[in-house]
Amino acid sequence: MGGMGAGGQAGTPAGALPRFAPTPVTLIAALQVVVLTAMSGRYGFHRDELYFLVAGDRPDWGYVDQPPLTPLLAEVATTLFGETPVGLRVVATLAGAATVVVAALVARELGGAWRAQAFAAGMIAASTFVLVVTHMLSTTTVDMLMWTVIGLLTLRLLRTGDGRWWLAIGAAAGVALANKWLVLLLFAVLAVALPLAGQARALRTGWLPAGIAVAAVLVAPLVVWQATNDFPMLTVAGGISADDGAENRLMFVPLQLAYLSPVLVPVWLAGFLRIWRDPGLRWARVLPIGYLLLCGVLLLLGGKPYYAIPLLILLTAAGAGPALAWLDAGRYAARRALAGGLAVAGITMSALIALPVLPPGSLNGPILALNKEQGEQVGWSRFAATVSAAWRRVPPRERATAVIFTSNYGQAGALEQHGPVFGLPRPYSGHMSYADWGPPPHDRTGKVLAVGATPPQFTGCEVVAVHDNGFGLDNDEQGTPISLCTGTTAPWSRIWPLLRHFY
Repeated sequence: MGGMGAGGQAGTPAGALPRFAPTPVTLIAALQVVVLTAMSGRYGFHRDELYFLVAGDRPDWGYVDQPPLTPLLAEVATTLFGETPVGLRVVATLAGAATVVVAALVARELGGAWRAQAFAAGMIAASTFVLVVTHMLSTTTVDMLMWTVIGLLTLRLLRTGDGRWWLAIGAAAGVALANKWLVLLLFAVLAVALPLAGQARALRTGWLPAGIAVAAVLVAPLVVWQATNDFPMLTVAGGISADDGAENRLMFVPLQLAYLSPVLVPVWLAGFLRIWRDPGLRWARVLPIGYLLLCGVLLLLGGKPYYAIPLLILLTAAGAGPALAWLDAGRYAARRALAGGLAVAGITMSALIALPVLPPGSLNGPILALNKEQGEQVGWSRFAATVSAAWRRVPPRERATAVIFTSNYGQAGALEQHGPVFGLPRPYSGHMSYADWGPPPHDRTGKVLAVGATPPQFTGCEVVAVHDNGFGLDNDEQGTPISLCTGTTAPWSRIWPLLRHFY
């Protein structure tokens, strides 16, 4: 079987790696699983999770804002473990544990023995970003895992010189594309970074098109769905850049320093410099070069700063060895005391920011400013109760022809999840894929209960309730108005295209 060239590079042949350290890495991953599971049910579903639950009940080859994998995982998890936050988040918890193991394997791939592997696993397990995205199920949860897996496989490809690793990379790419199209940006960056890193020969092998073929087979149905639906992913991506581009550019550098944890900045910088300076790791320079290129592209496009964090996870793993060497050097007692204090502070900060350890009423201020996703898990049952009270303003004889219309998918998902307890009918919305699950039946010609903004196509609207989550928590739905409208300006089938929106 042909490879990319001579096997092995820069004195690191395939068989020269340190042994994997299963015991400490497994214990760290298991501890992370215990903590995440204990915290899973503390608040409630996140607004995105509510959307995934609904999408999973309406399986398709794609949705306007995402491929099908995350909704499918939501459906599988809740079927197996129950339709609760704890049941749903089993998938996210396992993804977090897998990411920890991948970090340890990256440290090993770069020559790290058991201490470096364990240190890398511990740093990633306790990092703020990893805890945030593995406490709840999101497309970012799976994306983070798949990007780090692709990074690990790419390093293995470059270290061994065996082009057959392109097959595994292609399979991982197919899975990642079934979750989020963003991974195409990673491969675009790698295509430029490999020649810049002196690894152009990795692209000159017959195994590369074979790997591309594997990915293409896996994603073919998804591409067909996009094509037959006018590529909605481009519309959504354009909306994100237009709406948030300026803020994303302004906050990009500060958030690169903050997302994993400020305590870990010296570690990933050490990893960056280690790969750049060590002649024995020249083959791995695609990693720091790729990170810089990705940051440049995201700044140019106005992409979200967290898109680059998976590569920082890899650089943090690369910095485990230098960090341990620093602790071991010279008169290390003071250094270890300092490092221990920073570690305790970092873990405490990560837990407070990422996990629901505080009462909901205590989230306002710094916690919500650093992680608004905590607030989006609070108050959904009470929200459904507020809508139910407003719904009772509709005379009973008119409810059969009335409609509940929401401004966003979080509101609609909450009403689908919690509404039946309050006797509410199915809600409708023009937001994202909810627009594809409407419009209301043609005989719904009566009143409209508008949750949130009232479109100009609704008539005679009067605010009849305002939502209060009961905690004074300044989340997205606090203060949401609920209006009772006499009807619409035209039949639902005619106004429905006008009600569709993507952001």
